[in-house]
Amino acid sequence: MSQPGTVENPLRVAVIGAGPAGFYTAEHLFKHKGSTVLVDMYERLPTPFGLVRGGVAPDHQKIKSVTKLYDRIAGRPEFRFFGNVEFGKDVTIEDLRRYYHQIVYTVGAQTDRRLNIEGIDAKRSHAATEFVAWYNGHPDYRDLEFDLSQEKVAVIGVGNVAMDVARILARTPEELAVTDIADHALEALRESQVKEIYILGRRGPLQAAFTAPEVKELGELADADALVKASEAMLDPLSKEDFADADKATVRKMNEIDGLVGKKPTEKSRKLTLRFLVSPTEVLVDESGGVSGLKLMKNELYRNDVGNLRPRATGEEEMLDVGLIFRSIGYHGVPLPGVPFDERKGVICNDRGRVVDAETRERVVGEYTAGWIKRGPSGVIGTNKSDAGETVDVMYEDIVNGAWNEPEDSSVAGAVALVKERQPRYVSYDDWLRLDALEIAAGDEQGRPRVKFTSVEEMLTALGK
Repeated sequence: MSQPGTVENPLRVAVIGAGPAGFYTAEHLFKHKGSTVLVDMYERLPTPFGLVRGGVAPDHQKIKSVTKLYDRIAGRPEFRFFGNVEFGKDVTIEDLRRYYHQIVYTVGAQTDRRLNIEGIDAKRSHAATEFVAWYNGHPDYRDLEFDLSQEKVAVIGVGNVAMDVARILARTPEELAVTDIADHALEALRESQVKEIYILGRRGPLQAAFTAPEVKELGELADADALVKASEAMLDPLSKEDFADADKATVRKMNEIDGLVGKKPTEKSRKLTLRFLVSPTEVLVDESGGVSGLKLMKNELYRNDVGNLRPRATGEEEMLDVGLIFRSIGYHGVPLPGVPFDERKGVICNDRGRVVDAETRERVVGEYTAGWIKRGPSGVIGTNKSDAGETVDVMYEDIVNGAWNEPEDSSVAGAVALVKERQPRYVSYDDWLRLDALEIAAGDEQGRPRVKFTSVEEMLTALGK
């Protein structure tokens, strides 16, 4: 059993998932000196880039420019893309073990964490992940409907995704019309009757997960005022202790929040209020089963046994008059067929990226993970680069130590033949570049970055498949 990684016996790696973690994994594999590596990337959708395409807000085009790097990685002759090929359906784990020395799962965290309070499943109560995917044109979510005739909206959570949701709701149609927001979302938001948006955080401003630029943007909206209650922006004694050692990013965030305190509403048609130290405890439901309000409990902070500041109820309640709710309290991973999974954490069972058995914690030889499905939904896009680097380091450690999967057929032709048999309408990277060019051309006609295809069938038809 000769060690893979030579010109005569290349290391064959399958990467499952074409988001940032997948591309950074490929990049690190290619950078390893002295090794010949061939990477095949499998993606359920015809389009690559994961949350960069389906999660980054349409008014954040600069962030999406990272795809230029991914294009360079995909342009290498050692890279192959199999889009519109679903793991567990078109190809199985057993299939991949027959053709690859190593398999890396980089599928991200695809659903939302659940908020377990009474009434949370009422009509007009939605996961923010669904709304984000809808306005970004994700094929799985394009047909969802959101009742934007409601004038008052609550966004539960104070991460960057919550801020994105609130900002998109507050922007004017003119602001949105120059982005790559999905056409169906643009048309729905043109008719929006939303007037007031509340962003709700259970801890204080210092502990909020959003970043300073997100707060700054709220104060720059064309037709919406952003406000913060002075009493809720004021740091309690324990937060002041932590703030004394805060880094520059946190100081900047607090300065941006302070800039919104005490502002008076203007003649702008929408109002956005950032709230802290409040926890939803119940969704009120009307006779039709729809959201009619939100019961809040006011909190105070205490330091737990490990020194972290946590919220606890004060007993003081408040009723918030809202008719639409978006829940944004984090993402959660989804199990893959045949791959050990930690349901509580929402991640693949792993040790530094090595997949391990859920019960024995023994290593599953030749299988690895990177990105959110490895560590949980934390960090920014760039965080996935160092995370993927850690995984690739242990992959090469295992090669040196003789621990890899021995495939029956490690030829490129074998894997390609399998895909063609199982999914003849698969999409190559060249096919994606054709779709990309079509979207950009359609956008040019409207003065937009692109106009997205939002259904798989539209994409395949455009490619003549």
